Amino acid sequence: MVLTISSILRTTVIALAGAALVGCTTLGPDYQEPEPSWLAQWQPDLYGQLDKTNADSGAELAHWWLRFDDPALNSLIQQVLGQNLGLQVAGLSILEARARLGGAQALRFPQSQQLGASAAYIRQRRSDGLLPASEDNFGSYDVGLSAGWELDFWGRFARGIESADAAFLASVANQRDLQVLLVAQTANIYYSYRTVQLRIAIAEKNAAIQKRSFDITRQLFDSGQQSELDLQQARTQYLATLATIPDLERSRVQLRNALAVLLARPPGPLRELGGEVEALPTMEPLALRGIPAQLVLRRPDVRASAWQAGAQSAQIGVAKAELYPALSLFGSFGWNGDSLGVTRDGVTFAAGPAISWNIFDYGRIRSNVRVQDARLQQALTAFDATVLQAAREIDDAAVAVVKTAEAGDVLSESRTAAERALELANRRYREGYADFQRVLDAQRSLFAQAEKELVNAGAHIQAVITLYQALGGGWQPQSLEEMIPPDVRETMRRRVNWGEQLETVLPAVLDDAQSGGSSQ
Repeated sequence: MVLTISSILRTTVIALAGAALVGCTTLGPDYQEPEPSWLAQWQPDLYGQLDKTNADSGAELAHWWLRFDDPALNSLIQQVLGQNLGLQVAGLSILEARARLGGAQALRFPQSQQLGASAAYIRQRRSDGLLPASEDNFGSYDVGLSAGWELDFWGRFARGIESADAAFLASVANQRDLQVLLVAQTANIYYSYRTVQLRIAIAEKNAAIQKRSFDITRQLFDSGQQSELDLQQARTQYLATLATIPDLERSRVQLRNALAVLLARPPGPLRELGGEVEALPTMEPLALRGIPAQLVLRRPDVRASAWQAGAQSAQIGVAKAELYPALSLFGSFGWNGDSLGVTRDGVTFAAGPAISWNIFDYGRIRSNVRVQDARLQQALTAFDATVLQAAREIDDAAVAVVKTAEAGDVLSESRTAAERALELANRRYREGYADFQRVLDAQRSLFAQAEKELVNAGAHIQAVITLYQALGGGWQPQSLEEMIPPDVRETMRRRVNWGEQLETVLPAVLDDAQSGGSSQ
């Protein structure tokens, strides 16, 4: 086939006309992030802890644990952010989502569509006697190359890219939400461990006091100056206090092991927990900056929920595009001939548009559109539920901070009163104005009040940690190099050619969430 100028021009015009149609129509809804109607009117002061200014609270939230001024906690959190296996899985999920996005983007180009090649060579032996014997064997050959490009006339590929892009951003937000959770877990476990340490110290101190009382009553009983009742009561109280220590020690080991797992270490001693502490840190009253609605919307889990809804919204356009004909440009090139030269070698070339349309689908495509729409509504409803839950968590944590602080003041006075009562009981007993039961009661009361005060102090610290977690604080932008350890990246490179994707820079637009901005 001989290509004429007119045929080439005709083919070129058809290709350009088809290309001009690309992107003219995009089916499906254009996603807009929903805004819960109640959120704009939600204006709490978080029980007096909120400074309703527009001051940027991003830095405060990003490293909120620095308020505790505890080097051991700082070290643990930085190690968890660098070593936790769950965070590594989340980083690999980002890598997967990025690869899916690359696959969706490739659908716009012809080389990723219908590209094919064929070749054949046939050798035959003639038996009809028409050719000389030396030419009874001959061969024929046929080589062909074809390519096709489906034009994105209805926006199916564009919506697919939009969906994959939103899913990629959702995976980044999910990784940051996991950072928020892990930082809060680390701080909670750490201070639970310190609380148990101090509870053991209190139990041992009270056991020592009760042991002295028990020794005194035993001496008095042996000398006939005390009844056996006093002896057995002193012994009972002393042993009961001792019995609380093994359970506390069990809790201490379990908390240590929980920290070890967060650090991706096997159970065992942690050098970061070495040494004893004299008291839990005293927290100053909080003064949180920000607007309540922004405090909710910047949480990474809320951002992830919004991106997931966006990803699903684009799937409606992908499904709707199947209702309409698909327009493609195709071309083929062939070369054939034989070894005898009986026929001249031939070259064939064809190019033009092609239309495919799944007319007889019996409602399958429309049903799929409805499926995708139902999934979008589920995602939007899930977003509303996520926002509502976020507001509840912030309010619950805020009131817990205030009320545990109030209880701490009362319990401090109660413990002081119990110490004074024990002092008076011991004095009156020595002077003969009170029986030994008053001493035992005062010891028991002091032990209980000291325990309550310490437990409440631990609860107050946990309430502060939970509040910062509820506000979405504790995440920091990370590169894929920081998310995925070097040895893991090297192993993946040896298995598969990842190109530069293992060093992909994550989108900066998501970083606005830390300062209260929207990523939409």
